[in-house]
Amino acid sequence: MLVRDAMSTVVLTIGPTHTLRQAARLMSARRIGAAVVHDPDTCGLGIITERDILDAVGSGLDPDRETASAHTTTDVVFAAPAWTLEEAAEAMTHGGFRHLIVLDGDGPVGIVSVRDIIRCWAPVRRAVAAPG
Repeated sequence: MLVRDAMSTVVLTIGPTHTLRQAARLMSARRIGAAVVHDPDTCGLGIITERDILDAVGSGLDPDRETASAHTTTDVVFAAPAWTLEEAAEAMTHGGFRHLIVLDGDGPVGIVSVRDIIRCWAPVRRAVAAPG
């Protein structure tokens, strides 16, 4: 199975000046765990996750003053839609993260998460394990 089969095509893109509260509200409304941060003045594309926001708020930072840019991962590993789920899982395991931005052509077309991969693998594993 390929990344294109598992990825979410709901890609929330925010700017670097969005506050953490704004990012959290937008992510929550879409029921997603990560947002692409687009900053054309610096690094281009980065990612902010629910864990980044949780860590910031948990350490006492003000979610109304902290901006996405201060908590964005810019050293991003990108996936291609044609990657296998095994390749995506290996990249996540090696990098210690749970989301990959999926790029195709000029920009992001999706995000694949550990949850997406498990959702795809679980039915296959059940079918293989089922007595026949």
